[in-house]
Amino acid sequence: MPDVPPVPSTDPAPVPAWPGEQVATDGGTVFLRRTPWTGTEGGRRARALYVHGLGGASTNWTDLAALLAHRVEGYALDLPGFGRSAPPPHGSYSVVGHVRAVEAVLADVAARPGPGHGEPVHLLGNSLGGLVSLLVAVRRPDLVASLTLISPAMPVYRVPPAFDRAIALLLVPGVPALAEKRLRLGAPEDRVRATLEMCFGDPGRVPPARLAEAVEEMRVRDGQAWSGRALTRSMRGLMTSYLRVGRANAWRAARGVRVPALVVWGDRDKLVDPRLAPRLAAALPDARLQVQPGIGHVAMMEAPEETARAVLDLLDEVGGGEPDGAGAAHGTDRPDTSSVGHAAGGGPGGA
Repeated sequence: MPDVPPVPSTDPAPVPAWPGEQVATDGGTVFLRRTPWTGTEGGRRARALYVHGLGGASTNWTDLAALLAHRVEGYALDLPGFGRSAPPPHGSYSVVGHVRAVEAVLADVAARPGPGHGEPVHLLGNSLGGLVSLLVAVRRPDLVASLTLISPAMPVYRVPPAFDRAIALLLVPGVPALAEKRLRLGAPEDRVRATLEMCFGDPGRVPPARLAEAVEEMRVRDGQAWSGRALTRSMRGLMTSYLRVGRANAWRAARGVRVPALVVWGDRDKLVDPRLAPRLAAALPDARLQVQPGIGHVAMMEAPEETARAVLDLLDEVGGGEPDGAGAAHGTDRPDTSSVGHAAGGGPGGA
């Protein structure tokens, strides 16, 4: 199989964010972007759902979705309260609440007419979205064809030093409201650069066009009355979920995943310890592991080509999908990535 050609880091015209629509879920609605399938007649066509991390958005998947579009019709949601999605109707940002939202969207994607109708969907999640996707795969194996986890926010009991105090404060009643106000301090450009420093192994790889998109996304969030609340309360919900024991614990849940899985981790991840990667791969009954040197917390944004290769290998193993296209639109079984930028628009997800 031919290698995916490298992506120029100064690409002047990165792929724009995919369009989307509001879909019903758990009494409310979420925004769902769609990446059209680009294959040609004769190959296989399946569906995929992408789930972003804490503080991220569906736009975090723009580039990876483009690279996989010859193989899957892609869907990426904004979790409740993030991106273009309104806050959850009951005001809860628990992990269980996000799981229910993803389950509803997954069922919606599987039920849509056309090739792939009624078939399980390939589920990909990053950070918080990775943890949520894992729990969804355990709860609804009938809807999941494969599971890809990119630096998932698995429970840890020793957090990064920079987060020690912040996480402790978030668990104190009343403090999250103060944190919501502090999140808006400083210029959007400065806050975006600080986020990139935390989430990327090498922030210098972000093209100027993607940086501009992220800043604009930050400005949009600043105009949403609920954006700070969604971030702080989702973080609090994540930390609370780490205290669960027994069947509700995510490490125990991982052993119950019954679909083929892929674990992707950057060895410069500052938010979730890369040493968890082999542990998670060992816990999953049928897993493959890709550790990316020099890459941080959001491999699908910082290294979309390498991530796409690993995902495509998994999809080739899993098979499935209705015959409808013969590989990439360019006549190979790997995508042409020459016009795909390094980092998707919108803020990258945190933990």
